[in-house]
Amino acid sequence: MKHITRLLVVPAVAVALTASGATNVLAQEKETPRTAAVAPTAPDGVRGTVVSADPLRTLTAEEVATELAGDEDGAWDTGAVRYGLDTFRIVYRTVDPHGRPTTASGVLALPRSGERRLRTVSFTHGTELFKRDVASVSTSVWDQAPALTYASAGFAAVLPDYLGLGLGPGPHPWMDVPSETTAALDMLRASRAVAAAQKRELRREVLVTGFSQGASAALGLARSLQDGADGWFRLRAVAPISGAYAFRDAELPALLSGRTEPKASVIYAALTLVAFDRLHHLYDTPAQVFRAPYDRTIEGLLDGTHSGPEVVAGTPDSLDALLTPRGRAMLAHPTGRLAAALRVADGVCADWAPRVPIRLYYADADEQAVTENTAHCHAALRARGVDVPLVGLGTPDYGGSRHLGSQQKGTAAVVRWFRSLS
Repeated sequence: MKHITRLLVVPAVAVALTASGATNVLAQEKETPRTAAVAPTAPDGVRGTVVSADPLRTLTAEEVATELAGDEDGAWDTGAVRYGLDTFRIVYRTVDPHGRPTTASGVLALPRSGERRLRTVSFTHGTELFKRDVASVSTSVWDQAPALTYASAGFAAVLPDYLGLGLGPGPHPWMDVPSETTAALDMLRASRAVAAAQKRELRREVLVTGFSQGASAALGLARSLQDGADGWFRLRAVAPISGAYAFRDAELPALLSGRTEPKASVIYAALTLVAFDRLHHLYDTPAQVFRAPYDRTIEGLLDGTHSGPEVVAGTPDSLDALLTPRGRAMLAHPTGRLAAALRVADGVCADWAPRVPIRLYYADADEQAVTENTAHCHAALRARGVDVPLVGLGTPDYGGSRHLGSQQKGTAAVVRWFRSLS
């Protein structure tokens, strides 16, 4: 889930002159960027094998703070900025939702801290309609800010694009937690190899966070790490922000009852049907669930090659104009394959008990991921004996959105918490 206005524009990288919050500028920040040459980590087809790793940016601490503080939609907190950083775009081998070999991309950001062994943060992002609106490709402050925040605080920041976004082939399997989990885990593996080529080591313990759609992905990755899915990495803590953890029982009812932002409701309803149909075959023809003329256009419009403005222009302003009675009924009362798929998505809180510190971050009156989602997740975890602090972020604002603001304010809160953990 993500605020719809972020699907309309990709702002230019900010060039404000302030550098508040930047400290400890190291002489090594002015060194020539290190090569990103990486030997294959395993034979072709093995998950986490690096296909390519390309240097993207080298920033000083002052430049990081300037970029974060200069976001025209709302300045990011620069209080944790300590170091400059290098970023790398990684393409790596992973698997698709059916377990078949494919590739995905993502960003690794390494601090210029002088530390060889680095604590690692995995950040999974919110919904993107356009393949290029992710950190490995986009230069917008919004897409770059989590990598800049965590790396400049001294962490290795690992940001997977998910399947089908960035340089990944095919359409993105939206809200498919299993493939988000494998993509995130394999990005950690590839990042470890790239870091080693830079004479750095990613420590075993991973601090996991994510926003909106990425909050569910973060919990999926956390569960996988706790279950021992990787021979090296282990879970240290998890801090999801503003997730749609109860898609069936909280988010879909809010969309259908008009309690979420109208245009976002239309696009998320369309995404639910189109993306889940691609994986689970929910309908035989789009006309069964979408009204004309959208039945002829909506699947192509949501294939990842169309920009936010194109999707907004190509969709109606109300659910009644988008959905047939059958389409609305499918979302209001999921059955069969859709119900089964939603049980998997909602299992991120219901199907396990974290044995590490966990916090749930949320904004009051979130207009996208309604706060009932967090309440459901909190109750599910408590039922399994997990004490989960709820961290209210108040009513943050980023470009007119509380939901978006919760990522900005939540990122500042999470980096402080992660720094406090030994």
